[in-house]
Amino acid sequence: MPRWRVNLSTMIFLVILQGAAVVLFYGWYVQFSPCSSSPPNGKVHVLLLSSWRSGSSFMGQVFSQHPSVFYLMEPAWHVWTKLQTPSARVLRMAVRDLLRNIFQCDFSAVESYLPERHNVSSLFMWAQSRALCSPPACSLTPRNQFSNRTQCAQACDAYGLQGVQEACGTYSHVVLKEVRFFELESLYPLFQDPSLDLRIIHLVRDPRAVMRSREESAASFMKDNAIVLEQRNIPAADVQYHVMQEICRSHVRINERAILKPPPFLKGRYKMVRYEDVVRNPLEEINDMFEFVGLKMTNDLQNWIYRVTHGKGTGTRKEAFEITSRNANDVSQAWRSTLPYGKVKRIQEMCKGAMSLLGYRTVDSEKEQKKLDIDLLVPREPYQFSWLPTKTEHPSNT
Repeated sequence: MPRWRVNLSTMIFLVILQGAAVVLFYGWYVQFSPCSSSPPNGKVHVLLLSSWRSGSSFMGQVFSQHPSVFYLMEPAWHVWTKLQTPSARVLRMAVRDLLRNIFQCDFSAVESYLPERHNVSSLFMWAQSRALCSPPACSLTPRNQFSNRTQCAQACDAYGLQGVQEACGTYSHVVLKEVRFFELESLYPLFQDPSLDLRIIHLVRDPRAVMRSREESAASFMKDNAIVLEQRNIPAADVQYHVMQEICRSHVRINERAILKPPPFLKGRYKMVRYEDVVRNPLEEINDMFEFVGLKMTNDLQNWIYRVTHGKGTGTRKEAFEITSRNANDVSQAWRSTLPYGKVKRIQEMCKGAMSLLGYRTVDSEKEQKKLDIDLLVPREPYQFSWLPTKTEHPSNT
């Protein structure tokens, strides 16, 4: 009898050990095996990943105005403003889970961050989404036409998010623009989720131009700055520089993680884009992005892009968060004539590694800074890398 008890204990131990081995092997397989199959509903999910004042609002509108795209702007804003936590690291899992739900057109998680009685207008910058101004969410703007934010805000607000959720399900592409992620690792479960076909477009911009733009609307970033800097006690005059240093570090982390020995499930799912390349050759660059995510350019959208990027001037402070017709190339170079060289020099010191990796030349004097015939953008071939998806055939008509 004692011998039988020993054998039974041994058998139980072996069964437990075998089960643990199966769980560990499955976890290893999911982590390192590529996710090549598309979700059964054929949807494509795009995360436009960038930082504040880097041209992401313009790029978001390029996607938003496409008739096949359901677009939302910065849903993580709700997490950062609702949860009283000190740092982006603490919030990143909550943000990731919120994005997963929205990609799946499930807005119950979003509602947990909204007031008990909420409208569509409770969503951050909701009227920037053409899909929320078009059927079935709202009858104002036909899907093949361009939305007007002011008109949409007046005509398309509604109680609850049921209409938003229904609208999301009718589009072939769900695109979210986000500036509150500082690494890729927390997004890995989204890449591995068989119900998602996730692509990341990583939009970067010259840190000196970002600094100049942030200074014009510094008050808008005070709460975000505190979270980025983890509530550290930093002199007010130095806050913007330290935030820029964190942003530059995040671009390096994201780009290197996607390029230097990335996990197989990232293959075909990451593309880095420089804002300066977009404003120099908008149609070519945007066509490349559309191809990357399986969208087709329309004639109307092509004309709209040309009008928006070939206006006059650089825009006013009042228009800092507006998508208006400007000379986009002039906007990208404005820092060279307006940002004092002392600030330029300090930004270059704090973002030296990122500028080298992303292809931005430094300037050694105020004279060099203001000599606009000196091109500070390194040809992107040595710096740009993306794996094109093996499958680019996706529905582009709604």
